[in-house]
Amino acid sequence: MLDAFIPEGALSVEAEQELLASLTDILLRNEGADPSNPVARSIAWVFLHRPVALYVAGEPTDEPRYRIIASVPEGQFDADRRQRMVAEVTETVLDAEQGAYERDPTRVWVFANEVPDGTWGGGGRIVTLADIAGAVLGDAEEGRGYADRRLAGRRAGVAT
Repeated sequence: MLDAFIPEGALSVEAEQELLASLTDILLRNEGADPSNPVARSIAWVFLHRPVALYVAGEPTDEPRYRIIASVPEGQFDADRRQRMVAEVTETVLDAEQGAYERDPTRVWVFANEVPDGTWGGGGRIVTLADIAGAVLGDAEEGRGYADRRLAGRRAGVAT
């Protein structure tokens, strides 16, 4: 799940559409999913938000700022995946500007959040990492095994 905060007019319509598709691929890849998997793509949603105004140091800004919030089920990010995703998102957003502004990565903020297992709701019920992985992999048992492996370190109190 992505929330992309992009100011109106910051990017061309085409560049914005390409950016949102690229962000979907980046998220899926860094969750460990195949971006070409149609089931994975069907549950990769991007909500586009249009900030009405943005102030920096209490003043209106003359260059766009972007905030991308990636929310994934617990266990999907480890330190490497999280760092790689933040770096890829930042570079992809700056590429989408096509040189219209100074290339400044401090104008892009990325929040890579994990939703605790058992607290993600969809379709009127709680959906766990095992449920999601089972759907994407096409095998509930394989999904359960994947989730058990991804969550094992967390449950043992080991930071990943």
